[in-house]
Amino acid sequence: MNTLKLFLRKISPEQLFMGSVLVVNGGNYIYNLLLGRILGPEAFAEAALLITLLLVLSFIGMTFQLTTAKFAVVFSGKQWSIFKNRSYKQASIYGLVAGLLIVIFAKKLQEIFHTESHWMFVLFGFGIPLYFFMSVNRGAYQGNQNFKNLSVTYQTEMWSKLVITLLLLIAIPFETSFLVALGIVISFFFGLIPSDIKDLDLTSKERLLPENTKRVNKFMILTVCYEFTQIIINNSDILLVKHYFDPLEAGLYASLALIGRVVYFVAWMFVMLLLPTVVQKQKDGEATAPTLFKYVGYIALLSTVIILACYIMPEFIINIMFGKAYISMASLLWQYALATSLFAIANIFAYYFLSLDQYVPVILSGILGMSQIILVVLFHNNLATVVQVQIVAMAILLAVQITYFLTKKTK
Repeated sequence: MNTLKLFLRKISPEQLFMGSVLVVNGGNYIYNLLLGRILGPEAFAEAALLITLLLVLSFIGMTFQLTTAKFAVVFSGKQWSIFKNRSYKQASIYGLVAGLLIVIFAKKLQEIFHTESHWMFVLFGFGIPLYFFMSVNRGAYQGNQNFKNLSVTYQTEMWSKLVITLLLLIAIPFETSFLVALGIVISFFFGLIPSDIKDLDLTSKERLLPENTKRVNKFMILTVCYEFTQIIINNSDILLVKHYFDPLEAGLYASLALIGRVVYFVAWMFVMLLLPTVVQKQKDGEATAPTLFKYVGYIALLSTVIILACYIMPEFIINIMFGKAYISMASLLWQYALATSLFAIANIFAYYFLSLDQYVPVILSGILGMSQIILVVLFHNNLATVVQVQIVAMAILLAVQITYFLTKKTK
């Protein structure tokens, strides 16, 4: 017991958070893998659609989280209190609007994505306000570098989603997509544990100073634009495959995407650490580039290992994770991992620039990100083509980010 306490004291908050994120990513992987095995390819395609829709909507949630994280470092005292109230209020309003739109257009979404029922979209819509509210709470912990509580919020959401969804699928003989949606919505309540809302006042009329309002609005607009393009880059392929291909192929592709995206999920851990660190170093007048190099190095090393593993033993990986029903995707596994790795590294550069209020790379990322959608729409003869056009788009995106960084350093 004393040895364990001594070991925990030696772990920094950043290391604790990194370990927690690895556990959360592992839990989310187990969640998806179990769904894939329990439901089979066709039913799993609908479950993957819900998860993807949540990731698509997360461009708003992450905007609130990253904005709150940045200005938790910048603001203090009264201005921080006003900003926090404003953020929670805006998150609640936008969440209600987004959720209502999903509920209203639930039947249209059923037609577009060829699902069995529209009720999973209705239930999903009711959970969106909670998700946005939870994002602000996490942003406050992230900006204040309270990695302990930030870790707990991710743990409570992940474990509740995993356990409750599995219990619902085992115990209730009902439409599986509805039960998956119910498990996701319930997990948002658990994701609010713990919450930093003791002094929250949603009715407050106090406003930020004009110069602070302008700065916050500018950052939010650029961030929401970048988050939207980033989400589109990372998830449009699954939505387009679900639209263009039959349910079996869509389910097979969803399994491929899940395995190949392990790099991106781990890279997000470094983004969470990067933003408040870079903002604080800029505020203190310290060099920020070494922080970028450190995290790019981590992701590049991790990516190389994963791509090699996917190239050397693709059938073994797919068989272990999803089973023989998905083995036809083996030849595409390393290619998808390569596309995701290129995107993950480019993403680190983009968040670095965003932290420093340099917005040109964000705009360029948006333009290049939309090109991926165009390429998939134009070239989707088979699943291999869908993967390969993404490699081309992501390679160009990374090259542009590196070129911009080198140009700034030269100047």
